[in-house]
Amino acid sequence: MKTFLSSHGRTIALTSVLVILAGLLGYVALRAGPLAPVPVTLATVESQSIKPALFGIGSVEARFTHKIGPTFAGRVKRVEVQSGDKVKAGQLLGEMDPIDLDDRIGAQEAALKRAEAGVLAVEAQVQEVSARKAFAELQAKRYEQLLVSHSVSEEGAQVKRQEMQIAQASFAAARANLDSSRQELVRARAERDGLLRQRANLRLLSPVDGIVTRRDADPGTTVVAGQAVVEVVEPASVWVSVRFDQQRAQGLGAELPAQIVLRSRAGEMLAGRVLRVEPLADVVTEEILAKVAFTQAPSSLPPIGELAEVTVALAAQKAMPVVPNASVQRVDGRLGVWLLEDGSLRFAAVKTGATDLEGRVQILQGLSGGEKVVVHSHKALDANSRIKVVERIMGKSS
Repeated sequence: MKTFLSSHGRTIALTSVLVILAGLLGYVALRAGPLAPVPVTLATVESQSIKPALFGIGSVEARFTHKIGPTFAGRVKRVEVQSGDKVKAGQLLGEMDPIDLDDRIGAQEAALKRAEAGVLAVEAQVQEVSARKAFAELQAKRYEQLLVSHSVSEEGAQVKRQEMQIAQASFAAARANLDSSRQELVRARAERDGLLRQRANLRLLSPVDGIVTRRDADPGTTVVAGQAVVEVVEPASVWVSVRFDQQRAQGLGAELPAQIVLRSRAGEMLAGRVLRVEPLADVVTEEILAKVAFTQAPSSLPPIGELAEVTVALAAQKAMPVVPNASVQRVDGRLGVWLLEDGSLRFAAVKTGATDLEGRVQILQGLSGGEKVVVHSHKALDANSRIKVVERIMGKSS
């Protein structure tokens, strides 16, 4: 009998322990295990006016890049500047080797002087022939008068007429030679001036006040016509070429204020403005291109090609329902938010509008205001999820 009671007591005790353990496991499962409520944070849908903004990535570019080089092929004689040097308008940047150009200019100067002397000689000849022509015309006229009074013969008068015609022909030939000599003088002077301009172009001068961004040739290098030896940019012409998502670019236009953060100056915001929006978009990346200028040129010119983050403030929107951007989810291909209604979850599809820099998004359709929406959750939700409202979820801002 005692053995039976002892065995029965142990059974009851073991059963009690198992019941307690099962209860503890159930409690843990319901409170902290897979069946536990999901911690969530909530926000109330409010009707507000937001100031949307666009964020884009771009690169620093120069509106005007002056590529300075020779107008014909030649060899670089010297380069006076290095990349990064500041230069003034008219400053000598380098010079090309003239090779035989100075000799050609000397030869052309001699040809020009010869042409000038030829013009003087022909002008003297014209004066001489003109005097002979005048004398012959006077003699022919006098003989015509004497012929009327029968003081000279017809043959004598005819001889004077022929002498006058010869003198007139000689004068015409002399005038033609003078015109030809003058044209030759013009040609020689034009060739001399052309060579002098070529000689002047061998001096590579800066057209503007700016900064040397590239030095593409060293002394002794042979370059072709139009090839740049030095590149100079104007600091005031530096801007940022930015790409914005086409779906969010509604309202983007010229003169809108912007903030520019250069990659090399993280944390430093530079004021800017949208100078223009390009009429052509990128069909591959589905982006709109815009040029954003600095309101005030940076104290030190950023490297051309440096990446920059640009935020453009758009015009304020009219008041309408607004929710935190984090509350918008995509479930089964539908965009919407989780609503808390009478302690239960319901997914409501919405149509979103503009967003602002504070992480708020407009709701164009689907909400009217006053609803409670889930902002953050510890894990993915469904309509049957049990939830627990908390102020903050570790690792996420409420």
